[in-house]
Amino acid sequence: MDAEASPSRSISTHLRGALNACRGAWRHAARLALDIALPTLCVACREPVHGEGVCAECWAKLSFIAPPFCPRLGIPFVYDPGPGLLSMEAISDPPAYQRARAAVRYDDVARTLVHALKYQDRTDLAPAMGRWMARAGHELLEEADVLVPVPLHWRRAWGRRYNQSGALARVIERQSGVKVTSEALRRVRPTQQQIGLSRSQRASNVQGAFKVAAERAADIQGRHVVLIDDVLTSGATADACARALLRARAAQVDVLVFARVVDTHKAPI
Repeated sequence: MDAEASPSRSISTHLRGALNACRGAWRHAARLALDIALPTLCVACREPVHGEGVCAECWAKLSFIAPPFCPRLGIPFVYDPGPGLLSMEAISDPPAYQRARAAVRYDDVARTLVHALKYQDRTDLAPAMGRWMARAGHELLEEADVLVPVPLHWRRAWGRRYNQSGALARVIERQSGVKVTSEALRRVRPTQQQIGLSRSQRASNVQGAFKVAAERAADIQGRHVVLIDDVLTSGATADACARALLRARAAQVDVLVFARVVDTHKAPI
């Protein structure tokens, strides 16, 4: 009886294999047709693009930050003032964090990328943005023990469904091998949007908003932490986060962001 059933089982196996192959081919054809019908558009200029959301022309408009820059704040200098010289901002108002690095200046194209990632569910932009951040912050990552994304309050996280800083941190984790700890730092009270607030209002808005959970303090204590965020504007949020991490006895806190605001009206040194 087993001998008689064997050919039928063989035929059935071949049929299933053929059907699976047909389904795979159909899915591939459907994806190809969709790509042709709905090509990926550049998030900045809306022109068709092959790749990760930015066309070559808009990519060329991104202002990547490279040396010379302030070794403390990462603010680009117009000319090289020599090794170790700090910007006036770093001297007059030093932050709680040790160093900050950014991949690009917060200009029109960078703003479009950030807003698309944060508000338009364009998580497909995170891989490219995270890779640029990993390159910009390589010196920080070489010394880092843990990556901590700036957290959202649970109410905002519920509405947004994901944390853009967490998405960037996971890409940097894959690039650098430094592990992400996303539950240690928490936003314990809701804050209003920082957009439109003055520097002092921003600092007041986030004062006391962050705390390291007692049960996760061991993840932070004695560690060299790199805080991950999308944009550094006044530095108020990064500073509040750094203070919370240092209170939990982090050995050092550095900051790595995708874009930072650079005030071109002030002298860089």
